[in-house]
Amino acid sequence: MTKIKLMGAAAVLALALGASALAATNPMVGGAAMYDTKDIVDNAANSKDHTTLVAAVKAAGLVDTLKGAGPFTVFAPTNEAFAALPAGTVDMLLKPENKAALQKVLTYHVVPGRLDTMALDAQVKAGGGMTQLKTVEGETLTVKGMGKALTVTDTKGNTAMVTIADVYQKNGVIQVVDKVLLPAM
Repeated sequence: MTKIKLMGAAAVLALALGASALAATNPMVGGAAMYDTKDIVDNAANSKDHTTLVAAVKAAGLVDTLKGAGPFTVFAPTNEAFAALPAGTVDMLLKPENKAALQKVLTYHVVPGRLDTMALDAQVKAGGGMTQLKTVEGETLTVKGMGKALTVTDTKGNTAMVTIADVYQKNGVIQVVDKVLLPAM
């Protein structure tokens, strides 16, 4: 009987350790756990640091796209990144008559494929210190650095830092960035 209790306790401990290991695969973002079993939109919606991004994705009509199979890599600007844009920019972009411009800005943050830091590092190394990524919008982003010190530069020369890397999703990966990247408009 004692042996059975001991085996049962060991099984419970193993399950608990396994569950905590699974939960630890993704960093917390905006005070919320991120799950690799959820899609990009569902995870972003739980982040208090990405409420502006989620509102913009909804206003642009891109929810179904970012809930799709992908895989996608999203360079996800925080609320602070949106707030750093010139006054009135976000409000202007969220107006229905500016939906096409909003879509252009948002899809400029999306790259086809699942590009985590290991994949980005390999591309940067192969590119002699940088790589260019073609976005869903059609223009390029330039990535430099290695590991947790990646920067992403838009076509206008604005550079964002990846502040939280490798947030895995069932349909891709999110790289949190500290600036909004802007395509040529």
